[in-house]
Amino acid sequence: MEKLDYNVDKIELGEVQISTSENDFDMEKIQSALEENGFELLSNRNANIIEQVKILIINLIHHNAEDSLSEVNLHEEIIKHSGLSYQYLSSLFSSLEGITIEKFIIQQKIEKVKELIVYDELTISEIAYKLGYSSVQHLSNQFKKVTGLSPSYFKGLKSHKRNPIDKIQQS
Repeated sequence: MEKLDYNVDKIELGEVQISTSENDFDMEKIQSALEENGFELLSNRNANIIEQVKILIINLIHHNAEDSLSEVNLHEEIIKHSGLSYQYLSSLFSSLEGITIEKFIIQQKIEKVKELIVYDELTISEIAYKLGYSSVQHLSNQFKKVTGLSPSYFKGLKSHKRNPIDKIQQS
């Protein structure tokens, strides 16, 4: 902040107080300087809470060490890690993100489904179990609602993206 010619009055973990009028702030310059040093600008406590919820959901869905999400109750994990009521978090999430926590979870799950389909190591049934879907039909319905494609159609698309080297024809 001092390199940006701001007078720093007080620094605490996650907070800086400077003695400059609001009109003298160049928020883009401040944000850029923070990012260059590995920090990010959070506008307030609520934004930080929602960012932590999003990180938790992403970690549970994409980096879960468990064999299956069917063993994990995402809502309970969110409550446990935030220490706040689900109703409050849901309302706060919707107001800041413009979508519900449930829709965010679905979006993340569908991205994980796509990844697992492309890796082609699991069947659709195994993917449904791994991500905690009650059935293959439930997964298929959500997948189609989000992507417009069925999982099996999506799986078929990926096999047509590349041509085998020996099948490429000279022009």
